Amino acid sequence: MIEFNQVSVRRDGRVLFAEATFQIHPGQKVGLTGNNGTGKSTLFGVLLTYMGKGASDELTIDAGSVSIPSGWDVAHMAQEVEGSDQPAIDYVLSGDSEWYAMNAKMMNPDTLSDDDIAHLYQRFDDIDGYRTPTTAAQVMAGLGFKADQHDLPVNDFSGGWRMRLNLAKTLMSRADLLLLDEPTNHLDLDAILWLEEWIGKYTGTVLLISHDQTFLDATIGFILHVENQQLTLYTGNYSQFVRTRSERLAQQQQAFEKQETTRAHLEDFVRRFRAKASKAKQAQSRLKQLERMADLSPVMADNPFTFGFYEPSHMSSPLIDLKNADIGYNGVPLIVNASMQITPDTRIGLLGMNGAGKSTLIKALVGELTPLTGTYKISDTLNIGYFNQHQMDSLDAEATPMLMLRRLAGKTPDSQLRSFLGSFDFRGDRIDTPSKLFSGGERARLTLALIVWQKPNVLVLDEPTNHLDLQMRQALTMALQGFAGAVVLVSHDRELIANVCDELYLVHAGKLQEFDGDVSDYGKWLSEQRKLEAKEAAKESRDAKQVVSVEATKQAEAAKEQAKQAAAKKKQEEAAAANHEGLSKEERRKLAAEQRKLTAPIRKRIEQAEKKIDTVTNELTVLEAKLADTELYEDARKPDLLKLLEQQTALQQQQHALEEAMLAAMDELEQAENG
Repeated sequence: MIEFNQVSVRRDGRVLFAEATFQIHPGQKVGLTGNNGTGKSTLFGVLLTYMGKGASDELTIDAGSVSIPSGWDVAHMAQEVEGSDQPAIDYVLSGDSEWYAMNAKMMNPDTLSDDDIAHLYQRFDDIDGYRTPTTAAQVMAGLGFKADQHDLPVNDFSGGWRMRLNLAKTLMSRADLLLLDEPTNHLDLDAILWLEEWIGKYTGTVLLISHDQTFLDATIGFILHVENQQLTLYTGNYSQFVRTRSERLAQQQQAFEKQETTRAHLEDFVRRFRAKASKAKQAQSRLKQLERMADLSPVMADNPFTFGFYEPSHMSSPLIDLKNADIGYNGVPLIVNASMQITPDTRIGLLGMNGAGKSTLIKALVGELTPLTGTYKISDTLNIGYFNQHQMDSLDAEATPMLMLRRLAGKTPDSQLRSFLGSFDFRGDRIDTPSKLFSGGERARLTLALIVWQKPNVLVLDEPTNHLDLQMRQALTMALQGFAGAVVLVSHDRELIANVCDELYLVHAGKLQEFDGDVSDYGKWLSEQRKLEAKEAAKESRDAKQVVSVEATKQAEAAKEQAKQAAAKKKQEEAAAANHEGLSKEERRKLAAEQRKLTAPIRKRIEQAEKKIDTVTNELTVLEAKLADTELYEDARKPDLLKLLEQQTALQQQQHALEEAMLAAMDELEQAENG
């Protein structure tokens, strides 16, 4: 097990851990949580150092002891990926360092002795090395890579996709301890769901840092919380940790009071407008918000973020009306006949697999992309608050938060601006620090602050939580619940979608339609889609192999027929030559008998090969009929499927060997008869 005993760590003159003590046992999956700057990444660095994998600035402890089982290997997901011309699939395979080294040796057998080769192939078989490339392809597919991207160089991928490659490489490791730092940051929802399943099946020890509450709940059984220079290990997932910790917080009542204020505001709205037909739907929406507030108060007890959205200055309905629109690029639609109406009480969550077109639809809604067909109308009062990665990246690098806000705020007093920025945790020197020095989380918070100040009546948010920690995510959730305008949201944060959105729309197979269910139902839908895609891929693979097999058989039969024709022609030529040489009939008969006697073993080998090929072909036909059974691809039948696929591979190899042997025998027969 991993054991920290009275460990103290100081870095840059600041104490991060003081007399920290905890134990992590083999196979446990632990979430590492705590505010930014409390030492989560430092803890990873300490573990890497004591396992011999530390960087140049190795982290050692100042007091106490660290114990890690000898012989354990560790895999760490780094936060940066250097550019490379290496094909993506090779980069991922290099994560399995043992397989990668063995495969390189097997590609150069001339440098090995016979004993080395025997040992190498035995070990390769022990680690199931022949399946490793298939495993790598499956990992890449789970993280959203297409088959035609496997051979692209790493340099061809953007930063976010390089991070996915880095995650795939880490998952290929055969490590005993897996350290994952924000593995979901650059993933969409379907990739996150796949990763949850992968971690669930992983038999080693996992220690991960994540700001995705639902992901933590689905993957870990313990929480190691960093707070006030202490490390406390809690049993249970993140939600259980929140409940346990909330009982220990002296300031819990303050959080409840904050929520009660919001609750009173919402209840007042419902009382005033519930009876009005024009406001009934909005009142119903506020009731839903009240229902969703119950579990939020405990986790907000010590939250430094206290912002809320302003009441929109103007409002009308509809604000955006997209009707019968084909949306795409260069005249090619990605989504066809899409219709969506955004009214003041709209709260829509957009779902869809990677590449389905969610971001494309959003660009059409905000007016960045003109529909190819259909209509797009907006209200004169429309004021969109649009958040995406581009907005973050386009912040003025040299400007400070105060300067950027001043550009929007006109003559508003500095004190009011400082108070506003403080609600987003920009305080002290950070208010006057150029944004180029900010972390991704700080840039995301600043972008949100600038949006909030402009009092939008429609919020269009494309993955707003990618760089936000748990506390900021929770503050954003509460702020969105109290927002009086419309919300259109794309997010891999299921907690955010569930707490904010009243309607879900699905973008799939070129269509936009309302999704009948909640976020958990969407997870089930994704699982079914992956099964269908796997079945289709398996069918295509079987069809391709069958075509190859049929073509090979045809080629073998053609070659056999050609050899027979050549042999017959040779006999005729020999007979004619014998006649010209004046041989008698008896002599010609004896000569032919002698020739048949000499070539009889070869003919027998050809005949036996033909019979065996027929047998193997029949067995393959029966096997492929079994593989066509769709029930075989259910999770419960996976062992049966793997067994049949192994049999299919063995039979195909046997068929190929027999065909090669038969063709070689035919060549030998022709040479003997020409002799």
